[in-house]
Amino acid sequence: MRSLNKKIIFRFLGITAILNGLFMFIAFPFSFFHEETEKWGILNAGIITVTIGLLLYFFNKPTSTNIQKKEGYLIVTLGWLTLSFTGMLPYLLSGTIPSITNAFFETVSGYSTTGSTILTDIEAMPKGILFWRSATHWIGGMGIIVLTIAILPLLGIGGMQLFMAEAPGPSADKLHPRITDTAKRLYLIYIFLTLLEFLLLKLAGMTWFDAINHAMSTMSTGGFSTKADSVSFYNGMPWVQYIIILFMFIAGTNFVLTYFALKGKVQKVIQSEEFRYYSYAVLGASAIVTIIILFYQDPNLQTVLAHPKIYGETESAIRHALFQVISVITTTGFVSADFTMWNYSATGIFFALFFLGGSAGSTSGGVKVVRHIVMLKNSFLEFKKALHPNAIIPVRYDEKSVPKNIVFNILSFFIIYMLIFIIGSVVLTFLGLDFMSAVGASASSLGNIGPAIGKVSPVDNFNHLTAGAKWFCSFLMLIGRLELFTVLILFTPFFWRKS
Repeated sequence: MRSLNKKIIFRFLGITAILNGLFMFIAFPFSFFHEETEKWGILNAGIITVTIGLLLYFFNKPTSTNIQKKEGYLIVTLGWLTLSFTGMLPYLLSGTIPSITNAFFETVSGYSTTGSTILTDIEAMPKGILFWRSATHWIGGMGIIVLTIAILPLLGIGGMQLFMAEAPGPSADKLHPRITDTAKRLYLIYIFLTLLEFLLLKLAGMTWFDAINHAMSTMSTGGFSTKADSVSFYNGMPWVQYIIILFMFIAGTNFVLTYFALKGKVQKVIQSEEFRYYSYAVLGASAIVTIIILFYQDPNLQTVLAHPKIYGETESAIRHALFQVISVITTTGFVSADFTMWNYSATGIFFALFFLGGSAGSTSGGVKVVRHIVMLKNSFLEFKKALHPNAIIPVRYDEKSVPKNIVFNILSFFIIYMLIFIIGSVVLTFLGLDFMSAVGASASSLGNIGPAIGKVSPVDNFNHLTAGAKWFCSFLMLIGRLELFTVLILFTPFFWRKS
């Protein structure tokens, strides 16, 4: 009978806290340079967090470094909670978000790369806090890449076994056989793309501070902006929006494919079934929304896209349609226009896109394109099996057979996902939201999207939610970011039985 290796769990939590505190120290100079009184709150938060991390690390020296599945689940879930509870300290100690409920909501929204906010006057916030806010996105995005590529397949979560980058042994199709080396390569790609977008945004006319914040939010598919109007603030600067469109698309692509593309192996990208369908979804939905903007505006709903002289022209329609479609599919949540004010059918399209998600192995949230591919292929095969009941026809993905256990895993994931969405919507109505807002908040939080429909639309925020609704949305953001099973399995009695 083996018990949990608690010391290795606490040791990992210590490392998580130390790294989180070091990022807080990076936020301190932004406040110090602008002579903000809140700088001491940020510095103290970093000191406290690093101290907690050091205590957890040095007082929990494990006798064995062997990590089993149970420890893996706990490390992932408790690690994210450690980030969230320590990450809200800069808000609390600086006094910028004095409420624990609001600070926790904003922090979880940051690390989960959801981008929902309770702030009503973002431009008035101290620069150091705005940087920390974007940094939580960047930390969460970087963490989720390694989580989905390297850790979740080991735990057998959500069909992620399809991505074998972590498997031991040499193979030309694998990024690298060792998890640590895989993580290093992905970190370098992530950092390189963030810096590249920062430079391009600066050249396009953004201030250096806005450029670094938007670059961090984009590559993490987060959505926090330094402007209350989000990216619609830059509607008069089309190149800024086109740059963000490009990097949102890249961030929503499997980072293993990005690695191959940077290595010149473009053929591998083209051959990826998920990448093709991901691209088709972006282009197809953008084309439909463009037509709606140009020809089917509802006169009772239509609103100027914040730049009257270019509104209605083809380029503007294409840009805003492409921007909002990619923003929602990749679950980034940036806003260039209020899509709920275009047309009721456009709102319906965007709500449907809430359940699509980007590519697996990317920083985006949601169901993920690969799961939809496998589910649709399995459904079509059921029609064939109805005509040929004795035939053995496997589901094929990227010209390879998908094992039945992975197909069942994906189907289970989707059923549980939709069930949680429905339950979440009902719970939020009990917590004070009207039906439309509850449905939007549930889908947005679970899918880590950000703007939704109803009273949590792209031009609204989550500040008016009750405290209970904010805590519940935080829970949805967390389980959605960690692929459901990672958190929910902790609530099952058999998880805690000794094995």
